[in-house]
Amino acid sequence: MVSSQAQSPRRVVITGLGINTPLGDDLDTFYANLVAGKSAITRWKWHNNDGVYSKIGGDLSEYDVKAKLARLRDVLPAEVHKRARQLCNKAPFSTSLSVLCAADAWRDAGMVEVADPTRCAVLVGGHNLNERYFADNYVTFQTEDPDYIDSMAALHMLDTDHAGSVSEMLGWKGACYTLGGACASANVALRNAIDEIRHHDHDMAMVVGAVLDFSQMGVHAMALLGAITFESFNDTPELASRPYDSRREGFVPSHGAGALVLEELGHALKRGATIYAEVLGCTSTSDGCHLPSPSTEGQARTLERLLRRAQVRPDEVDFVCAHATSTPLGDLSELNAIRKVFGDHAKKLKINAPKSMLGHTCWSAPAVETVAAMLQMRGGVLHPSINIDELDPEVDVDVCANKAVEHRINLMVKNSFGFGGLNCCALYRRWDPNSL
Repeated sequence: MVSSQAQSPRRVVITGLGINTPLGDDLDTFYANLVAGKSAITRWKWHNNDGVYSKIGGDLSEYDVKAKLARLRDVLPAEVHKRARQLCNKAPFSTSLSVLCAADAWRDAGMVEVADPTRCAVLVGGHNLNERYFADNYVTFQTEDPDYIDSMAALHMLDTDHAGSVSEMLGWKGACYTLGGACASANVALRNAIDEIRHHDHDMAMVVGAVLDFSQMGVHAMALLGAITFESFNDTPELASRPYDSRREGFVPSHGAGALVLEELGHALKRGATIYAEVLGCTSTSDGCHLPSPSTEGQARTLERLLRRAQVRPDEVDFVCAHATSTPLGDLSELNAIRKVFGDHAKKLKINAPKSMLGHTCWSAPAVETVAAMLQMRGGVLHPSINIDELDPEVDVDVCANKAVEHRINLMVKNSFGFGGLNCCALYRRWDPNSL
């Protein structure tokens, strides 16, 4: 006998959002700057090494953690704020931003006093997250007294430091782990959060796309790989990220964190939560290749599986929040996959490129950009894809070039494609109370 749960899996909704990018660390400011077409890209402030090719990016390295904690003092319960303050006091830059972003998402979800904290999970997307912290301590170890390294380095060098710190701050005691999938990491974390709620007895899950704290070696290695821009736009950084434009030459690495509260529908309704959208599914595949070579076939296969498993027809989708990194090959590979899956309907889709303003926040990009998409769904205005001075002649779909567009999102796809052929795409539907 097939159980009713197997026939009707638990429904999952989004009830809270948190964001931290150079375009804003609160939802309203972030959305306003996106719709206005403002670029987050500047010269890097965290290094001045002339030998490092990468000179520009979306930079949060001077973000004032103490000022943010002060703003949170009056809106967080005293014990939660105390734990956040204690954690951020000792944590590296990136871990602190994970804690603060999760706190914002928890507030946005209504700061729930959960009945059972063992049924609340924390999942962080990303790997090698505290890269600069690790590199700085290694330099200290090699060039000074080894005892001068951070005494907490054994913990802070671990990616699990992010998940553990968020869990401690919230007081949640369910599943807690970190997932790595390169630039698809935060969507991989989201996929596991869905499974934790549907199949592993959790009521809520906090998904955090963590800031990748780039090191000098890290961004230089990406330049040597030919993945990032470093030749044409060092003096005009705001023009550097230009998906779909004929002059695009590589992605722009950027800092950014995003957090999403996922919740079982009945649990959300019982407590009167505000619902942003329903999560219909998230599908992950790979190309069987470790190189950063985007595959139209693999990306299309992921989208086809996502729609099939969610029982959604391609012509029901009206918006794609694109991966669109501003690389010559990657942008067209994704559009070719969209054409293959959606056929003639592709020209009826609205598509935009958050990275044109944000740059590529790498491991956190799926979460950061899903927050952007949720705000567009709520606001009814799509942000532009900026810096399209000369549209690539192979782009024959609506990419919201250079101007915001009024549009009511009903069913949307969020694409994410990571180095090494790691594909992970998610599907969301506008929340309809009549769908109960």
